[in-house]
Amino acid sequence: MVSEAPPFWWTKADWRAWGLSPFSFIYGRIAGRRMLKARRASVPVPVICIGNFTVGGAGKTPTAIAIARAAKNKGLRPGFLSRGYGGTLDVTTVVDGEHHRAEAVGDEALLLCREALTVISRGRVDGARRLVEEGVDLIIMDDGFQSARLELDFALVVIDTVRGIGNGHLVPGGPVRAPIAEQMRQLSAILKVGDGTAADALVRQAARAGKQIHVASLAPRPNPEIACKNLFAFAGIADPEKFYRSLQQAGGLVMAKRAFPDHHYFTDDEVAELLADAGKDGLTLVTTAKDAVRLGGHHGPKQELASVAQVLEVDMTFDDPNAPGKIIETALANFRSRRLKEASSPKA
Repeated sequence: MVSEAPPFWWTKADWRAWGLSPFSFIYGRIAGRRMLKARRASVPVPVICIGNFTVGGAGKTPTAIAIARAAKNKGLRPGFLSRGYGGTLDVTTVVDGEHHRAEAVGDEALLLCREALTVISRGRVDGARRLVEEGVDLIIMDDGFQSARLELDFALVVIDTVRGIGNGHLVPGGPVRAPIAEQMRQLSAILKVGDGTAADALVRQAARAGKQIHVASLAPRPNPEIACKNLFAFAGIADPEKFYRSLQQAGGLVMAKRAFPDHHYFTDDEVAELLADAGKDGLTLVTTAKDAVRLGGHHGPKQELASVAQVLEVDMTFDDPNAPGKIIETALANFRSRRLKEASSPKA
């Protein structure tokens, strides 16, 4: 997947989307067939997948963390399975937040490992088996819904209610990863995030199909170094506008902003420019947690930026506080049913 989605993906479909529609059709046929025909491996613990309909951020990582916290409250030992997107390691690895850098394991994995044991693996099956070996009793897979090679016991698809699914076209004409009908068939529930209306049609479609609907919002954690301060906001994430809105929600005054591509690794020149521009205008630099971990472990200008920039931490807050627990209980029930079915199936 591309790391920087073209802006036209997130506006009403125009000549670019329609001009690419033959390629989107081919992509959709391949992606849909892969989802439909995929042979999935079984592991001896429940698997919850947190995915989204589209390329780009919708809040998967904060959602995965919220599910892990609920699991720990239930006495479970959850573990995260990540592809390690943006990292260079191509072997199955247990992430060590004290020693690994984002360049090796990816930024999302470094955020996840703060909460629970995290394994990155290009092969999801290998990663899941490593988590089982490490003693987890619940796997939370961050992304990978459309390309799952594991038997899933619950698939929660997160959708941002401001951006929705953009222009509704499949890659490369739009941000949609696979035909919506096939995604809808295989998901267990939708989590709509925010109070926008762009996801309403999909939510109604899911409700008609008997899927669970959950509602949540991203809530910024209080930070006195952000509230009522004049801010210079910078971010390399899929939807920087969401970050700017969260800063305003936290009481900050966004006076300047700079966006970089998703999962961007800052150069020394970019860092020096950020420091100089913020200092010239007396602004407080602020960024996202995901950007902050990409600055960690460095020396020189990046270390300076990491030391002076404030970090906006956010949490996924469910309208129904019991929703994460209900998701886990459903996954456990589905897992028990799956294991009974596997036990009773004749061996090949």
